[in-house]
This record gives sequence, structure tokens and C-alpha cells, in this order.
Amino acid sequence: MACSVQALKHLGPIAFLRKMADSSPPRLQGCSSSISKSLSGSDTVDLAPVDKKSLNHESADLVDHEPPPLRWTRYIRNRSDCIPYDADAISTRRSVYDDPDLAALYWPKKGYENLHRFDPKARWTYREEQALLRKIDWKVMLWAAVSFSALNLDRNNLSQANTDNILGDLKLTTDDFNLGNTVFRLSFLCAELPSQLVSKRVGPDRWIPTQMVLWSIVTMAQFGLSGRSSFLVCRALLGFLQGGFIPDLILYLSYFYTKHELPFRLALFWISSNVCSIAASFIAFGVLHMRGTLGRAGWRWLFLVEGLITLVIGLATFFKMPPSPTQTKAWFRPNGWFTEREETIAVSRILRDDPSKGDMHNREGLTVKRLWTAVCDYDLWPLYIIGLMFGIPSSPPGTYLTLSLRRIGFSTFQTNLLTIPSTVAGVFTMFGITLLSETVDDRSYIAMAQDLWTLPFLIALYLLPALPNQWVYFGLASGLLSYPYTHPIQVGWCSRNSGAVASRTVNASLYNMFVQASSIVASQIYRADDAPQYRRGNRTLIIINCVNVLFMYPATKAYYIWRNRQRAKIWDTMSVEERQMYLTTTTDVGNRRLDFRFAH
Repeated sequence: MACSVQALKHLGPIAFLRKMADSSPPRLQGCSSSISKSLSGSDTVDLAPVDKKSLNHESADLVDHEPPPLRWTRYIRNRSDCIPYDADAISTRRSVYDDPDLAALYWPKKGYENLHRFDPKARWTYREEQALLRKIDWKVMLWAAVSFSALNLDRNNLSQANTDNILGDLKLTTDDFNLGNTVFRLSFLCAELPSQLVSKRVGPDRWIPTQMVLWSIVTMAQFGLSGRSSFLVCRALLGFLQGGFIPDLILYLSYFYTKHELPFRLALFWISSNVCSIAASFIAFGVLHMRGTLGRAGWRWLFLVEGLITLVIGLATFFKMPPSPTQTKAWFRPNGWFTEREETIAVSRILRDDPSKGDMHNREGLTVKRLWTAVCDYDLWPLYIIGLMFGIPSSPPGTYLTLSLRRIGFSTFQTNLLTIPSTVAGVFTMFGITLLSETVDDRSYIAMAQDLWTLPFLIALYLLPALPNQWVYFGLASGLLSYPYTHPIQVGWCSRNSGAVASRTVNASLYNMFVQASSIVASQIYRADDAPQYRRGNRTLIIINCVNVLFMYPATKAYYIWRNRQRAKIWDTMSVEERQMYLTTTTDVGNRRLDFRFAH
């Protein structure tokens, strides 16, 4: 069956819909949401063979409400209150697939790798879903966290090397150190989109471990650094090879988790980074004692040891990262991770939560057109600006922490251990702020917490005398760096507001590019001619902090509220038939569709 629309292309969108509705077309038997392509070249909308009668089954047992938010108070006050439902009751939530007239419009494309396990008639209980989720957490999330820890082990070890006089050994100044950070971030930024294009074509399960192995080799090569040139070359190579890694991992996790589950997992994701930083401090404490072994500085052995650790993790990742929930079987894992029943639940619940995840195969590359469309998605630009601005106030104090502690009298080994308290505190503040965001279902105001936290500490650092008491400085710096890191909230926010696999891949990269650009800006705020107090730099950080709190976050929330109201004025006045015609014929995808609402 086909419905002609070529003659109506010249009409505006609303007039087009009304004209289509007036033409009283035959009832649709099905079509994919990803093949609404008639307005971009083809004269007809091809309809997939979906049996509408099979979807018109009893659905009274479906759950209509959204999943309850995570509330940590339940664990404190009454543990039995954590499960306020019958564990054997149906937990399948209602979706568009339970409406015979809409299901076909959201059907996964034929090439979707999990299509054979998708069953809109499938029902599962809370007990089954929670058991599956625990299995995914242990098998997928845990190793993703280990992989992410390997990234942070290698990209943050320069700070630990600073405590062992790497700058003096290589005859570098703090401005050279700033330049090295800038080169690293710029290379990291430039690699984001190319890395995503490669990852989408070959699959993140192949590209992520490949990246890890390559950058571990460069990390170990830093054992032989000889001066400024080799230092800058290694920083550039590390940045280029690590670029795109974080969006790749987030895209991979989205194959297994719903939009309500992902933000909390992303918090755990970044908590693993803090845990890694703590472990790295102890590793540095031990390895830096090797200074003088074979006539080499301790920081050289640090690069070699941490590079070897990453290499082992990278090689193991080739065997620990299956492509999708239905592709866990391999020659080294003949039974796979999931039963057929679990695969059906895993796939069906993901598509019920977000039908757009069935729009692309996990090894399907992005076309130039889809890439350009995602780049031009101005509704994500406010989040890019947030990515650029939010981390600047806290970045220079964190980057210079080890250098500053050494300057005011702490030894190499004291300095490495004194970085641990703020890292531990950051685990709890990040975990708490993410739970709070999901509990109150707010991102804009809650994500502001990071800048609200750092502001008073920046003012206190600005007012310190030229030679402060070393423990007073340590207390203020540690308090500042214990801030609730809101990056996981904002990554999930960007992913949710993208609304489609293709745009989600690109938008995550663009957001991360702006975060790296933020680090480039931040690396130039503390300058050698402003040392050691960095009064001018701290004054700049205070101004940026105030702009973030007073304008940036409130303006972003106001923008998304306005956009949602703008679309609701159109969508809410359309009849059922007009909505069906729109969904059938529109070329809008993801967050460009009239039925999409932005989270804020």
C-alpha cells in the first residue's frame, strides 16, 4: 500500500496535514518511523507489513505511570518501602506500540540488529525486569566503568607527575604546562566527531578497545620524554586517540538502559572516575618512590606502569563488550549472557521507552546529511553553551592543586595523598546531586549546584594573603574541589533532548567538544605572571561563576519551556487523523518532531 503526497509538497506543514486529513486515506497497515522519506525524494511512503490485529490485544495489565524516582531516604527510613509494588505484577509500561493505529509508525527498521527479539505483546514482571537490570549492571555497566577509569588513569597522570618535578626535569615552565593541556584538549576536541563516525560504522564494541590499546602505547612512550617538543607531541597524540571515547561509551550504554535508568548509571560512571583517581594517588605514591631506579625519574616509571595497566584493560575490553543485548554469544562465550526471554525483555523495554533507538543498526554509519542536520540542531545549542561554561570556575584550581600544594611546603608524597579527600567527597556530592535531579525531575536548576558550590570558595581563595597557612589553603582548595559534579546530569540531559540515535551520537560529541573547549579556556586563566596567588585569575573565575548562576542555567530552562509550549499549541489542536498523517509523512526526526518534548 502507498499514499501519494507529491502533489501536496508545496503546502505549509499545518495546511498539508489538514489537506491530508480531508482526503480520507485508507487506514494504514504499518510503516517505520525511520522511513518517512517521501518528502525528501520519494513519491510514496512504503509501509512495513505489520499485522495490526496482532497489536490489538488486551492491554489492561500495562503500567501507565512513569517509573518512581530513586529516593535515598527509603533506604534509611524503611528498606521494605524500597519496593512498593508486587514483585510478580506486570511492569511493562504502556507505549505507542499498544495503539494499533500508531504502532506501525514507530516500528524499528528492518536492519535493526535486535528486531528478531522485539515483541510488543511481551509482558514481564517487576521481578524479571529487576533481575535483568542487575545482570546488565554487573556485566555491562561495571566493565564500562572500568574502561572509563582507564581513560582517567592516563589523562590525569600529568598532575601526579607534577609532584615529582617533571617540569623541572624537562626544563618546562608553568606556561609550557598550560600549553600542553591546551594541545591535549584541542586534539581531544578535534577527534570527537571523526571518532564518532568511525565508532558508528564499526561499532563502539570494536572501536572503544582499539582506542584504549593505542593510547596506552603513547602513555608508555612518555617514559622517554626529552623536552618541550616531545612533551607537546605526546599530549597531542593522547588527546587525539582519547577523543570521542566518552560519547562512544554513553552511546553504547544507551543500547541497554532506558532514559530513566541512564542518568543514575552515568553518575556511577563518573564516580568510577573518582575511585580511579583515589587508586591512582596510591599508585603514584608507590611508583614515584622509584625515582633513581636505573637512573630514571619516578614520573617516567609512573607513565610506564599506568600505560601497562591501561593496555591490559584495553585488550580485555575486546572480550568484555558485546555489540548489543542480542549479540552476546561468541566463540569465547558460547552461551551468551542472556536467555531468549531476557533478550526479549531487554529489547522490548528499550524500544517501548524510546522507539527512536530502532532507527539505526549499531554498525550503520552516519550520512553527511544526518551529520549536518544534527550539527544544525539549534535546540541543543543551549546545552553546548552550558558545556562550555559550567566547568571553567572549578578547573584551574583543580589543575593547579598539586603544584600549589608543593609551592606552600607539602612534600611530593604528602601532596599525592592530600588530593584524596576532595576526590572522596566528590563521590558523595556527585551521587547525591544526581539522585536529587532524578527525584525532583529537574535538570536546569539542579545542575546549577556545581557553580553555587564553588562560588564562596573562589571568593575565599581570592582573599587569601600571599603566603597563606598551608592547611588553610588545603582546606579551601579541597572544599572547592568537593563540588557536586553535574556533568553526568548534563550528559543525560543532552542525550534525552537529542531524541534519535543518529543525532544522539553527534550531539553527545558536540557537547563533549564544548566541554573540552571549556578546558582549553580554563587552562589559560592561571598565568605565570599572576602567580602565586592568581588574583586576576580567581577574579575572572568569580565573574564567570556569577554569569552561570544568574543567567545561563535560568535562561536554558526558560528556553526549553518556551519551545515545549510552542509545539504544544500546534500538536494539541490536531485531530487523531492529523497526527497520524503527520507521523506518516513527516521528514522530521528526533527532537524536530512536533510530538517531542524537551527535558529541562
